[in-house]
Amino acid sequence: MRWINRQPGPGGRLALGALPFVLLGLAYLAGSALRLAEDPNDKLLPALTSLAAAVDLMAFTPDRRTGEYLLWTDTAASLLRLGAGLGLSAVLALAVGMAAGLLPLARAALAPLVAFVSMVPPLALLPVLFILLGLGETSKIALIVIGVAPILIRDLAMTAQAIPREQIVKAETLSASTWLIGLHVVLPQVAPRLIDGLRLQLGPAFLFLIAAEAISADSGLGYRSFLVRRYLSMDIIFPYVAWITLLAVLMDLGLALIRRRLFPWAELERAR
Repeated sequence: MRWINRQPGPGGRLALGALPFVLLGLAYLAGSALRLAEDPNDKLLPALTSLAAAVDLMAFTPDRRTGEYLLWTDTAASLLRLGAGLGLSAVLALAVGMAAGLLPLARAALAPLVAFVSMVPPLALLPVLFILLGLGETSKIALIVIGVAPILIRDLAMTAQAIPREQIVKAETLSASTWLIGLHVVLPQVAPRLIDGLRLQLGPAFLFLIAAEAISADSGLGYRSFLVRRYLSMDIIFPYVAWITLLAVLMDLGLALIRRRLFPWAELERAR
């Protein structure tokens, strides 16, 4: 049998998926052991005991100055900013994307602007946002919206344009207004794509969030990671990176679950 036709079973799929993580873990342990053998005070690759102690300090020990559990405080601050940015992006993308995809006049007016904005590097606008909106929460949320919304808008507009014209004509034959066509024909087909788009934009959204927090914040996962870098505290930075990754994975799984529950017909189309 050719390799292209070989399919792993459930156990094989699990083993193959876990193998890269096991290899990375073993490589880290070997590198850490070698560096610590040469220099017990080495901070670049801390031992597992040091990582565990840092997690206990940040997550389960109250801060001496504020009495807060820093990991959970930072997580709450970051997730609030991220949720606000993604939520605003989703609403904006749904409204503008559907309009641009369904209405030729709206497409002519909005498509060039959205295409132009989507090409602007969002991080290049960060100083401008801090000057115009201040150093508070608004500028951080705006950065996420500027980075995520244009991509979602273009994606939803193309999805709406790809809807077979026959469906629109049939709805018009039944005397449906533009509003009803958008609500009952276009929306059910672009909404699953919106969730897919949000899943794909989780990585960039976290990037924009961490960049903004690193420059101007007093709490947040990005703020804490860049704060301790001056002390070369890799025992804190590594767990924070792992935690950010885990949050992104959980959010991705949550969005996938929402998609399956709310739009089961989209899953059937994907399986074809």
